[in-house]
Amino acid sequence: MVEEAKNMLNDLDNISINCQSSIKINDGLIIYFDPYDIKEKVNNADYIFITNPHYDHFDLDSINNLVNKRTIIIGPTSVIEKLNSNYKNLEVTPNNIYSLDNISFLSVPAYNIDKDYHFKDVGYIVTLNNITYYIVEDTDVLDALKVIKADAILLPVGETYTMTRKEAVGLANTIKPKYVIPIHYGLAVGDELDDKYFVNNIDKEIKSKIFY
Repeated sequence: MVEEAKNMLNDLDNISINCQSSIKINDGLIIYFDPYDIKEKVNNADYIFITNPHYDHFDLDSINNLVNKRTIIIGPTSVIEKLNSNYKNLEVTPNNIYSLDNISFLSVPAYNIDKDYHFKDVGYIVTLNNITYYIVEDTDVLDALKVIKADAILLPVGETYTMTRKEAVGLANTIKPKYVIPIHYGLAVGDELDDKYFVNNIDKEIKSKIFY
């Protein structure tokens, strides 16, 4: 597979995380997921994926610093209804495959089972240059997530609004990606103890990377 996708692009050097769940992947296309607290006006986004309408995932100031004439914003109904007609957008629902000009992706359910924070949100599975990325985002551990296959997964460990760090370890060990990156801690809830617990308890054959 193209030299194992060029050694997973040098240990995922194509990924950067600003904070919380604010993710950027630069792999031919420049893709942002839930951009938050982006201060610099770069206007370089090809696609912006939003998972839910909460302030730390849907930040219009950050979006305005990233969009340009070609940018398409992708999100569930709760997000799209907050955008005005100046934005190109694609409304998505869980469990569907979508194709745009130069990218295809799967929308994945994301919601709480016994908490009242997230209902009809989405995660995303995106494949770029033979690497499949699963951005899990704000969700509890659902049965539908346990059968997903991906090379790299980015999943929440901050607890309270999402799965617990222990549950995140269990999901990572079930999916068994090549790489896993903990996110969604250090802002409203969670801290570096959560990411340390996570990376110390996942299966040894899974590589991990901490960004903040």
